[in-house]
Amino acid sequence: MTLLAAAVIVHDLRRGRIVVLRRGQGAKYGEGMWDLPVGKVEGGESVIAGAVRELWEETGVVVKAEDLRLAHVVHGAWGVESPNGFVTVVFVAHAWVGEPVNREPGKHEQVCWAEADDLPDGFVPSIGVALRAYLDGGPPAVTLRGWS
Repeated sequence: MTLLAAAVIVHDLRRGRIVVLRRGQGAKYGEGMWDLPVGKVEGGESVIAGAVRELWEETGVVVKAEDLRLAHVVHGAWGVESPNGFVTVVFVAHAWVGEPVNREPGKHEQVCWAEADDLPDGFVPSIGVALRAYLDGGPPAVTLRGWS
């Protein structure tokens, strides 16, 4: 079965910054790498509801479902917990409530704002591709990873 995940780019257009997190020692994948708030969509949950929930669980930032816009889709042939592939739907939000905090210190070393034009090096590859595509201003697109 293909794993469905949701990620959110919280983009503060006025200040030119994005919420990012650094994966910690408890991470199942990408230890020490930078990432967006992202996680698995639960059974019976829409991808939009999963995005809203994961963002809040990881950062304490609250977005309304109607404020999310599609930014990118990544379809991977395999992943650490998804040997049959994964689809990550990446949303962007320009409206939110709250300041980011690390609500999952067992999984993440850091949650913070990063300058959109000076992001840290070392992003999880699939998320890095999606984030760069969004920042480059292209329309929502699909990136295939690991497919021949």
